[in-house]
Amino acid sequence: MTIEFSIDGNVAHLQINRPERRNAINFGLLEEISESVDQAIQAEVRAFIVSGAGEHFCAGADLSELEDQSFTVRLRDVLDRLAGMNAVTISAISGACMGLGMQLAMACDLRVAGHDAKFAVPVSKLGLMVDLWTVRKLAALAGHSTARQLLTTGMPIDVARAYQVGFVQHLVEDGSDPLSVALGLAETVSALAPLSIVGSKLGLDLVERDPGSRSSEDEYRVAFDRAWSSADLVEGRVAFVERRPPEFNGN
Repeated sequence: MTIEFSIDGNVAHLQINRPERRNAINFGLLEEISESVDQAIQAEVRAFIVSGAGEHFCAGADLSELEDQSFTVRLRDVLDRLAGMNAVTISAISGACMGLGMQLAMACDLRVAGHDAKFAVPVSKLGLMVDLWTVRKLAALAGHSTARQLLTTGMPIDVARAYQVGFVQHLVEDGSDPLSVALGLAETVSALAPLSIVGSKLGLDLVERDPGSRSSEDEYRVAFDRAWSSADLVEGRVAFVERRPPEFNGN
């Protein structure tokens, strides 16, 4: 197996375990990631962490095994499944986060990175292109100027720049382990109201994909009304009055 996958309570953890290839992803590993995402969805976890074994998060696709665009088609399916999870998804990033590694990190809601992390989209060095979702998402997360630099030069940016532009939300202190920080963050968000998180993720996706349309307003309103009529809202109010942590059930 080239991944390690576990579920502990409401938190799932997927670790890419191919350090000899700097955790580069091939067809087989991609299918293992897909299976793990499906298991986490079925288990209804509330937080999902992605990390890499060894010194690197993911150096990209394993180009020694790729011959045509069938890999990119399957990759899009898997990343869409990850991005569409109801759980809060978190990438814990050390070392190289490049190419497909960037796409994997961008499919997550939150990115936690160590001081050794570097980010690149080196398609112009390989004669490749990423799909439009990746271009759009990169521009949304890192800003248009930084996205243009990454895509046209192939040159990496360091974690300080990634944090400065907002691509990385959590920059861990020097010497700390990004995975430990991600696990703590996962425990925190897994205690929050699931319907609020699902609705907020939907709203953010709609803003990126189709802002201002009537259909987006209607779709968001369904999630909005569901949260406002939920038992979790009652529990949140009672817990606030009683000065205790709420126990949310997603209902």
